[in-house]
Amino acid sequence: MTLIANPIYDSVFKFLMEDERAAKVLLSALLKRDVQDLKMRRNEYTNLQQTRISLFRIDFSAKLVDASGKEQLVLIELQKTWLATETLRFRQYLGTQYLSKDNMLEENNPKGFGLPIISIYILGHKVGDLQQPVVYVRRRYLDSDDHEIDTGVPDAFIESLTHDSIIVQIPYLKENARNHLERILSIFDQDYRIATDEHLLNINDEGMEHDERLLLNRLVLAAASPEIRRDMQVEDEILSEIEARDTAIMMRDKELKQKSQEIEQKSQEIEQKSQEIEQKSQEIEQKSQEIEQKSQEIEQKSQELEQKSQELEQKNKMMGNMIKALLDVGMGEEMIAEKLSISVEDIKNLMR
Repeated sequence: MTLIANPIYDSVFKFLMEDERAAKVLLSALLKRDVQDLKMRRNEYTNLQQTRISLFRIDFSAKLVDASGKEQLVLIELQKTWLATETLRFRQYLGTQYLSKDNMLEENNPKGFGLPIISIYILGHKVGDLQQPVVYVRRRYLDSDDHEIDTGVPDAFIESLTHDSIIVQIPYLKENARNHLERILSIFDQDYRIATDEHLLNINDEGMEHDERLLLNRLVLAAASPEIRRDMQVEDEILSEIEARDTAIMMRDKELKQKSQEIEQKSQEIEQKSQEIEQKSQEIEQKSQEIEQKSQEIEQKSQELEQKSQELEQKNKMMGNMIKALLDVGMGEEMIAEKLSISVEDIKNLMR
């Protein structure tokens, strides 16, 4: 067993990749091709620590040689994060490489095609439902019938606009490494952490080959460096602050969600009350219309009665004038009552 510094920490990972031999061993294993002429790019280190992310990026240019001896000049974008982050950040950094004029091949290339890009993501968290420790995303050239096209040499235009990716999921690395790549990636396996000091991993180096031990030796030096140990403590403090801030944000979000639900419930109650009031208002309006209709009917009846009363009064007046004329000619009341088919009392009332 060998004690090494934990490369999940940015400071340790930076120290590891600054060693060209160690960087070639790691990248060659991941790419499954021999890495030659490895060079770090300008502004190679990007270390972002914000409210929810610690992301470390290194850019390399490299000459790759495959088993047949074919060479290819590529740009390698290596990104490591120990916290879950949104993919937009990875897309932004990748987009920067596509936009950079420094990544254009000018020599013997009048069209100025871009360097092929290979993106490598070393993640301290799981990705969706994928449970494999290493996931390769590779392109293929296909025709309209989905048959693969054998170009012999990759097309510069296509290689400039598309890229392959390699994703390493640290949580799925297991203690029992089965091959060269898994033995190398075991340096990231957090199951090897020492309970009393998470800055250190106790790696099983049994069966490791010479180039694999280069990585171990580099990380042994990192573990012995007081400066790197202090940097790891600073990262712990930053992570603690991030977690405390995230906890506060989570609690605040929970309270806001609860308040929002209460407000939503009150709004629904108010809406229900408003609907009830609206219904009552409609009922009152309907009753008012019914009362108005009844009032109009009563008014119409009153007008009819008034008209009948006027007609009756006019008839009584005419009857009175007739009775008066008959009395004036000497006809008696009883005779007039008999002639007009009314009572003597009616005659007296008409003459009042």
